[in-house]
Amino acid sequence: MDKGIDTVNQFEQVPTVSIYGLQVCKWGMEDTVKYLTQVIESEEHRPFQVITANPIMVMKALEEPDYMRVMKNAELLVPDGTGVVWAASKVGTPVQERVAGFDLLHELMRVGENYHWKVFLLGSTPEVIQAAAERLHLQYPGVEITGYRDGYFKSDQDAEVIAQIREAAPDMLFVARGADTQEPWIAQHKKELGVPLMMGVGGSFDVISGKTKRAPKLFQKLRAEWLYRLLTQPTRAARMLALPKFALKVLRDKENVTKPR
Repeated sequence: MDKGIDTVNQFEQVPTVSIYGLQVCKWGMEDTVKYLTQVIESEEHRPFQVITANPIMVMKALEEPDYMRVMKNAELLVPDGTGVVWAASKVGTPVQERVAGFDLLHELMRVGENYHWKVFLLGSTPEVIQAAAERLHLQYPGVEITGYRDGYFKSDQDAEVIAQIREAAPDMLFVARGADTQEPWIAQHKKELGVPLMMGVGGSFDVISGKTKRAPKLFQKLRAEWLYRLLTQPTRAARMLALPKFALKVLRDKENVTKPR
């Protein structure tokens, strides 16, 4: 990690590449985890939102100003999607590596054992979230799962959910309610939640619980997890159309990708 980063107040010192005005962190997994450890261990305990950026989210941000604001106001964007990593390289400002949200969750849990961090899990179905909590407890016994709740609640229940999370006083909050919902929900309530680190984790709880499987290592190595998801979940086809649209847009806008929007 850069020696110039002494405190989490120096967010502007995080090296980033601008992808259509979104400042994506250039660090790899190791430095990202070190930095987020500083965030959690900081005495200030300011709410900190991490967004695992992928092409689908970038395209949504370009089409919806409200979603763009959510992404721009996050404290850290990491390059989750292979397409984001490719785009950064294409415009001449490469990132170190892909920082997949699923892997980042596990790395934070691993480090959390040393600090005895507390974690709250929010999202998915009652069965999945319970199974995910049980498996994470077995895998990382040094981390305390202080609470969990499924993601099927309406806006009039937000206050109840926030109160439950505040009472549990976690160091990390992982939210799996789908990219369309989880990032805006965290952004809207992060000050009330007051959790040192909050991150949307998409379908991670489904994989952790055993409900679904992650892409085989070959697909991961070929940077084609998106293809595996498409083959195993054809219903995602419409959503996946954003991937070629993003690639074509980057190629067409190559000279303007890194300019502020």
